[in-house]
Amino acid sequence: MKWQLFLIPLFLIAQDDFMSTYEYGEMLYNNPRGISCAKCHGQKGEGEFIGRYYKKDKKTKKEVLVEIYSPSVNTKNFQTILNSVNKVHDVMPTYSLTPQEVKAIYEYLQKKRYDK
Repeated sequence: MKWQLFLIPLFLIAQDDFMSTYEYGEMLYNNPRGISCAKCHGQKGEGEFIGRYYKKDKKTKKEVLVEIYSPSVNTKNFQTILNSVNKVHDVMPTYSLTPQEVKAIYEYLQKKRYDK
């Protein structure tokens, strides 16, 4: 029984290494709440073309082409990303991520940004 008690601290220490912050950030970026950030913002957060549609211009009453591009997120600072992720947008879904989750995504993007 005494030797089993010795293993408890080792088990607790091992749990800290289960997933690195980079791996956690990668997981969240690729599937935070069922919709991948990478689908719109790109694999490295560089921004992407999302789509286009036609709408009627209010002044001219003519159909105009509207193209939607997602912004680059890998060059934003942590606070900007935190503020943006949890506010309501016209296009972007609301993820309701915790500050710790956003921090993991931010750190992942900072490392991923310089990957070749």
